Amino acid sequence: MMECKSALTEAEGNEEKAIEVLRKRGLATATKKSGRIAAEGLIEAYIHAGGKVGVLVEVNCESDFTARSEEFHALAHDLAMHITAAEPTFIDKESVPPEVLEKEKEIAREQVRLDPKSASKPANVIDAIVEGRVAKFYQESCLLEQPFIKDQNITVGDRVRQLIQSTGENIRIRRFARYKMGEGIQKKVSDLGADVKELLGGE
Repeated sequence: MMECKSALTEAEGNEEKAIEVLRKRGLATATKKSGRIAAEGLIEAYIHAGGKVGVLVEVNCESDFTARSEEFHALAHDLAMHITAAEPTFIDKESVPPEVLEKEKEIAREQVRLDPKSASKPANVIDAIVEGRVAKFYQESCLLEQPFIKDQNITVGDRVRQLIQSTGENIRIRRFARYKMGEGIQKKVSDLGADVKELLGGE
């Protein structure tokens, strides 16, 4: 309550600005806690679509007390469901390998060069377009940058920071794995006519 009053005072009574102030404070709080060791937590499993898609996600916190809380379990479950639906590749921007990022920038530059509407633009404008496309890549590929499936107005990172603020502990997503039935297996394409001919001895 005191935080809300303080934020409203800072925002001179403007509710939208006050919410922004609170969100920034939450980020500042989360940043302070990010250096603390989070060795407790849990591994959450989620299976979807009749056993066709499954996710394992490890979420860490600082204490066993928080790891056993309903709020923490709910977050881990929501994260597993989110990963199932949104298919992120990386946890955050920092975990994107440099060679992957360079390849994305290269693709974005080539797309700009081949687009007649943007090819003749000044270098600084082209750089801005490329950076915009890289930002979109982060939003699509990095879990913490993706819009949260239960509230599209916030990111997954925002949702994690909300729990950091309410528990007072460092909370981090350490790793995840998403499995899809048959992924990576090359399925045989059958030709019924050819199969029948083979059975008849090639006639």
